[in-house]
Amino acid sequence: MKNLIIATKNQGKLKEFKNFLHSFQLSIFAQPNELEVDETGKSFMDNARLKAIAAAKYTSQIALADDSGLCVESLGGAPGVFSSRYANNDSERICKLLKELENIANRNAYFAASLCLSSPSGQILFEVEGRCHGVIVTEPRGKNGFGYDPVFEVNGTGLTFAEMDSQQKSSLSHRSNAFKLLLPKLKTLLD
Repeated sequence: MKNLIIATKNQGKLKEFKNFLHSFQLSIFAQPNELEVDETGKSFMDNARLKAIAAAKYTSQIALADDSGLCVESLGGAPGVFSSRYANNDSERICKLLKELENIANRNAYFAASLCLSSPSGQILFEVEGRCHGVIVTEPRGKNGFGYDPVFEVNGTGLTFAEMDSQQKSSLSHRSNAFKLLLPKLKTLLD
């Protein structure tokens, strides 16, 4: 069995990644707690790359990292790589976003998830990005999910991520779309 380090300390994200990778014969671990990586990239892929390389080199194992966030067309792609730092907490981030979109007709947006796999030497083995397109609604709807989920309505569904059950969200999400691109590449690498 091969080891795979997931470049995160977040146990929820680790569990999500294990679910996506359940069909592989892998021993999956979170990065060590003492490893700190500054997310200084200008794009989601830059940040995923920084995290994957750092975790792979630190652990001498293959490492998978992601970076993701919300991009709003009329805000020039903001909050983008600053999605989690846009304000102090989820409710403040949502309030700030809705305030910035007051009286703006174009509410098109997408969630992006970039995944990067690095070898222990720091070589990028492959990178993929998945997206989920939708619109920002005028007020929060739904009780599930986290982050911007209550204000992001997925195109063609009439539902925000927060109104979906976890299975429906997972099948449509940006991270799911990224993993759909990653899994065949990972299979080829492991075979």
